Amino acid sequence: MTMRQQFVLLASATVLILLCLTGFHSKTWLWGFVIIGPVVFVGIYDMLQPTHAVLRLYPVLGHFRYLLESFRPEIQQYFIEMDTEGKPISREFRSLVYQRAKGQRDTRPFGTIFDVNRDGYEWVNHSLQPQHLEDFDPRVKFGGPDCTKPYYASALNISAMSYGSLSKNAIRALNRGAKIGGFAHNTGEGSMSPYHLEGGGDIIWQIGTGYFGCRDHDGNFDSHLFSQNASKDVVKMIEIKLSQGAKPGHGGILPAAKVTEEISKIRHVPLGKDVVSPAAHTAFSSPLGLLEYVKELRNLSGGKPVGFKLCIGHKREFLSICKAMVASGITPDFITVDGGEGGTGAAPTEMTNSVGTPLRDALVFVNCALIGVGLRDQIRIIASGQMFSAFHMLRSLALGADTVNCARAFMLSLGCIQARACNTDRCPTGIATQNPSRNKAIVVSDKAQRVANFHHESVKNLVELVGAAGLNSISDLNASHVNRRMEGTNVKTYAELYSLIDENCLLETTSIPNSWRDDWEKASMRSWAAGS
Repeated sequence: MTMRQQFVLLASATVLILLCLTGFHSKTWLWGFVIIGPVVFVGIYDMLQPTHAVLRLYPVLGHFRYLLESFRPEIQQYFIEMDTEGKPISREFRSLVYQRAKGQRDTRPFGTIFDVNRDGYEWVNHSLQPQHLEDFDPRVKFGGPDCTKPYYASALNISAMSYGSLSKNAIRALNRGAKIGGFAHNTGEGSMSPYHLEGGGDIIWQIGTGYFGCRDHDGNFDSHLFSQNASKDVVKMIEIKLSQGAKPGHGGILPAAKVTEEISKIRHVPLGKDVVSPAAHTAFSSPLGLLEYVKELRNLSGGKPVGFKLCIGHKREFLSICKAMVASGITPDFITVDGGEGGTGAAPTEMTNSVGTPLRDALVFVNCALIGVGLRDQIRIIASGQMFSAFHMLRSLALGADTVNCARAFMLSLGCIQARACNTDRCPTGIATQNPSRNKAIVVSDKAQRVANFHHESVKNLVELVGAAGLNSISDLNASHVNRRMEGTNVKTYAELYSLIDENCLLETTSIPNSWRDDWEKASMRSWAAGS
């Protein structure tokens, strides 16, 4: 029990005792007991119940938050988020996540919440011969020709969120939920903490520019420390973070207020100072160097799948990596494509809002580039960006992804209310804080089951959508299955909007598409700089 809760409980008990002692002698005090007594009992119940972190931290007062949010649509504008196109959406998607996480009915009366005639509306066509798919847990193999320990991943996994950014109980709940549901949990660049490991869930260990968990005292990569951690059985894949959509071209920031002694030891960083990750890696400095690093980590990990994550910026830089793959014969086992619309509490507003290619455009480009150099079959693509529903997942899979990662939806399944206090250490739900009096509000067993519930229901609904489209597998999805209203009656499929290029076309000078030629010719496998 936190100090705040102990104080409220003691004060409540004192008030009740005084009211009881004086109530027999004064009708005024008796009425006080009738009015105040129920409030006290509600406060005590709020502190002891395991399901609502807000009420555990703010007994009685927390109910006003739920009361206000229940008035729809009168105050709906106060609970608005933006979708991936920058258009306002209501709290419907948050409600969807909450309901699925809690195991509640998620059906909607009175039809769609969208204006289906508006420009930009998207949908998937159904078939008059729908398929009933039995497998509600489809798996995708990760591991190319040089990988000796492949991993069979779920279609949906937890995206990168570090311990330090999130509280220990939030990490515990996410990992235990991944164990229950049989899916993977990405550590984020803040290294593997004891809380990532105690639940036994599958781990994707992310290595960022700060090399947390595998760095020496000067902040450089330490191969011995890496090998020690990577050899753990729960570590299934290794992800090198080149950039992330929420802050591309900018290193991560962990405010000093959140750097506890424990985090200092886990990350090997000084106590009491902001932890600022460099914007670029020091272990390599060129496309060829990146691939040699991929090969080194694969060997040091004992043959586990190794890939990298990036937000697409200059197209020639990614094409430089493709050229290096062709020339060296070294390929990553996967590439995580992060959209510029990603969220964070650790970057300047301009970086978050106005830098980086949006997910759909980036996903199409990466898929086409790998097709163009003849390597698409060897490399898996993970889509990472705002996805709340099975349709969001289907849309990314149709554009070329093999699996998807999401962070925000899993935070919502933990009980996040998007208070936007992530960088203040005063998160009202105990999720994004290192304050022990706050993060204890999260009851791990309850939230872990919610994480697993959300995953299960999301994948189940994805499979049902695939079957409704008349397909037998998520791998059968392609861009022709998604439609978009452009303007008025002008409707196009994603295949018409995002055309593919021919296989191996980038390898022959005469077959390079004109729209790709300039970037391809400027790409160099030996340098990120154009034409070097």
